Amino acid sequence: MRANKLPTEEIRREPAAFADRITADGRFGRTAEPGRYRLVISRACPWAHRVVMTRRLMGLEGAVSLAVTDPVQEIIEDDPHWVFTERTGSPDGRDPVLGIHALREAYLARDPGYDGGVSVPGMVDVPSGHLVSNDYDQLSVDMATEWGPLAREGAPDLYPVALREEIDTVSARVYQDLNNGVYRSGFAPDQDRYDRAVAAVFARLDALEERLTDRRYLVGEHITLADLRLWATLVRFDAVYHGHFKCNRRKLVEYPALWAYARDLFQTPGFGDTTEFEHIRVHYYRVHTAINPTGVVAVGPDPRGWLTEHGRESLGGSPFGEGSPPGPAPEDERVPPLAEQG
Repeated sequence: MRANKLPTEEIRREPAAFADRITADGRFGRTAEPGRYRLVISRACPWAHRVVMTRRLMGLEGAVSLAVTDPVQEIIEDDPHWVFTERTGSPDGRDPVLGIHALREAYLARDPGYDGGVSVPGMVDVPSGHLVSNDYDQLSVDMATEWGPLAREGAPDLYPVALREEIDTVSARVYQDLNNGVYRSGFAPDQDRYDRAVAAVFARLDALEERLTDRRYLVGEHITLADLRLWATLVRFDAVYHGHFKCNRRKLVEYPALWAYARDLFQTPGFGDTTEFEHIRVHYYRVHTAINPTGVVAVGPDPRGWLTEHGRESLGGSPFGEGSPPGPAPEDERVPPLAEQG
């Protein structure tokens, strides 16, 4: 939907416009090759954040380069577009690898007649400039399972075969009620639909609080894609969803187990070190002019609470299972220290 237009019906997410799959064996037509693809993301977007976390945990930074758009979309022909600016390292307003100003150019390179929406993440084929996929879930699944020898030694199994059914079931419920539910609340066109959406948000949070009271991770004994999918929403909850999207029955910090779980993951490599609260706040409060017409950006909450002790180790399990943590993020991808993000 157009963020600067008043909603007239409940928000609905369209299927991915392009969903080519990239695998080690190329069985779907595209082969995982180092340097071949560039991942375009916004650090504000929870759907893109899932893929960034997967890429980091799997150690694919050297295989797939990263392009970060400005958190404030540019209005082009009355539509908001993800663009490159000096704020994100593109002084001339063009991505230094792809040579484009707006991600939409990669969509049009793939299909000159494309007239649909443009979303992040976008995986782009560098030689042709064509968009390969904007399917955030499939991109995450394939990066976790299909990139073979390009993944780092010690990469965790984020989508274990024995747990896939449970991961998918849990993730589907979280998506319906929470990941997408916060948007259905924030962009609700009337009171009745807001009431239904926000009730589902907190019913799901209540259920997750109970589930995570005596288990460290959502499914199994280590981090899986289910945790990435949930956490991308939790890390944004108090900063933007609570106030901006009117999901204000309770804050995340008022859920003892969920807040401790969220802090546990924030302090795990791949999570907090891919999070930039300034981009999150600026995007939501500046872009969604239909629900925040002044564009005033809220100042809080103070992000330093994410570094407080969580005590979740006592529940057992380990973040990476039989694997190991990733090393430091590449220097050109590091987010500002947390003290500078508040």
